[in-house]
Amino acid sequence: MTTLLERAQVPALEKTPRRSLTALFGIAVGIAAYTGFRLPGDWAVTLQAVSLTDGFHRRFFVGTLLKPFGHDYLVFAIASFAVLGAVLAALTIAFFGSRTESRRLLVVAWLLLPTGGYLFHEVGYFDQVLYLLLFGALWVLHRNRPVLASALMALSVTVHEIALLTVLPVFGFVLLRRFPFRRACALLAPAAGLGLLILVLPPAAPGTVDRLRQELSTTDFAYRADALDLFGRTQAESWRMYSITDVLLYLLPIAIVVVGGFLYLHRPTLAAMLPVAAIVAPTLLAFGGWDDARWGFLLVTNFAVVLWLWLGRREVTARQVTVLTALFLILTHVPTPYFDGYAPRGLTLVTPVEDLR
Repeated sequence: MTTLLERAQVPALEKTPRRSLTALFGIAVGIAAYTGFRLPGDWAVTLQAVSLTDGFHRRFFVGTLLKPFGHDYLVFAIASFAVLGAVLAALTIAFFGSRTESRRLLVVAWLLLPTGGYLFHEVGYFDQVLYLLLFGALWVLHRNRPVLASALMALSVTVHEIALLTVLPVFGFVLLRRFPFRRACALLAPAAGLGLLILVLPPAAPGTVDRLRQELSTTDFAYRADALDLFGRTQAESWRMYSITDVLLYLLPIAIVVVGGFLYLHRPTLAAMLPVAAIVAPTLLAFGGWDDARWGFLLVTNFAVVLWLWLGRREVTARQVTVLTALFLILTHVPTPYFDGYAPRGLTLVTPVEDLR
């Protein structure tokens, strides 16, 4: 059955001048940067010191690459902003490389949502490396190099195990649209298998965490001991530290909104199961940790990436634009607290008098 997005549609809206869209993109990037920009936090840079050669079996890819350069804060900061810059470059390429206004406006909308500011606030977190690897895998897949794409996604699970519930479902969705089922499964298997193996192995060898603590005690930043504690706790011990139900209840309304919006564009059929699964997969991160706002950011990001891929060269109608606009307005009201006591910057020059009382 042909879906709404699969039909060749004539845009119902008048074409927006390219200069206007370019200006809007620049404004959106500027607002996102102003809202969330900060230096990499101590938690993020502490995890960037974790390496495979030191005995860590999870989240070791970035730290292994950076280990030859030492553990100075400047090394981690440069690496963090290099990754952020690469993600922004990928967004810029996606914007200017899109042949439809629908795709370009989707990029702008994601930047204007709280997700745009959160992107800059998350500088140094491995989430950005995960999506950078996803973008790279999709690009080489477009260049007909599926084995290389599969290898890049296998690397993603060594960056952070949450790749299994974020970028890997999106990659699987793309593979199943492009290849027969068996070929798609074969290309997805290395990343999925390696990810499951990493989850089965102990997070770190005995004594590894204590040795890294001693090494980081002489660095020029205050390392986060609680970040390293992650490698010494079982999942059951982590679950006792927070309420899975509360995190799920935070994520559930977001999931309902984005899935509802997608199904408005794509009629609820069996063909819709794959993209919907890729969109909602980050909801399961509630069972992995207590970073509810971060999981919400990843949930909306997966929605934007899947929708961008699904649109292809098709334009949406005026009615669909209205529905999507309402959806994005709803998402602007989702509370997205920042880490480390930070908060999004407001678009005013001074703090309102009422907030000072």
